[in-house]
Amino acid sequence: MSERIVIGTRGSALARWQADHIGEALRAGNPGLVVEQEIIVTEGDRRSSGLLADFGGKGLWVDEIERALTERRVDLAVHSLKDVPAGLAAGLGIAAIPRRASPRDALVSRSGAGLAALPAGARVGTSSLRRVLQLRLLRPDIEVEILRGNVDTRLRKVSEGVVDAAVLAVAGLTRLGHAARITEEFTPEQMLPAIGQGALALETRNDDERLRRLCRGLGDAEAEATVAAERALLAALEAGCRTPLAGHAEVRGQRLVLRALVGRPDGSEVLRESLEGDMSEAAAVGAEVARRLLARGADRILAELG
Repeated sequence: MSERIVIGTRGSALARWQADHIGEALRAGNPGLVVEQEIIVTEGDRRSSGLLADFGGKGLWVDEIERALTERRVDLAVHSLKDVPAGLAAGLGIAAIPRRASPRDALVSRSGAGLAALPAGARVGTSSLRRVLQLRLLRPDIEVEILRGNVDTRLRKVSEGVVDAAVLAVAGLTRLGHAARITEEFTPEQMLPAIGQGALALETRNDDERLRRLCRGLGDAEAEATVAAERALLAALEAGCRTPLAGHAEVRGQRLVLRALVGRPDGSEVLRESLEGDMSEAAAVGAEVARRLLARGADRILAELG
């Protein structure tokens, strides 16, 4: 690797913040390193309305960036890990997971009311089927509406009354300086987070050994263990974007606890599992939780929803 690297990133404010954050960390540990960015418009960026599942799912956010990596137009991709499918493009790998931000979800309401205090029929926006399901479990009397757009766009739609409230990731709100807009932060017991939420993935070409070593200097053992468990769950379930799926791992000492949920968007069927295991066997914990969910009927839900 030369003394210059190019980070491929989407053009949203959050994606740019993430790329800047990683670029600064790389420069801090490697004086003289020049870090540049190339903005890449993904299919997900071009689809401004409707459910992503209708257009092909999670790969919409990363496919073009992975193509730029493969074609050597960029050297490093910085992704929100929750947007990264279980399978990566050939020849690419995740070199490191830096320290993880909060994986939790938050409510932002126009009135300042928490979820329990919203009136019946209140309109709450999200584009995540995972959140749709759990909102309906918590408040079956509210209206859940599909709300797309970047963080600033969704906050503006709340302020303008397009919806009464919206659910967003705590990490994204905090990174962009919007923590004060949070009305209520959900516990994992209330709303189980998305797989990889709050974590960043540093994706490189597998043959770029020098860059991979530099990225490894930013890796965090606890973040990588929790992500390993959650992504093993995702891979074993082979879940599509039409099936609400949540997975959240926590490290307690040298032990790891993984909780997972699979269900139907309308809340008519919900399966939950949890398992504790050794931190060093995080991926095995994820695979076992998936096996238990499949044995209890998740395979049927996945087959029916696609």
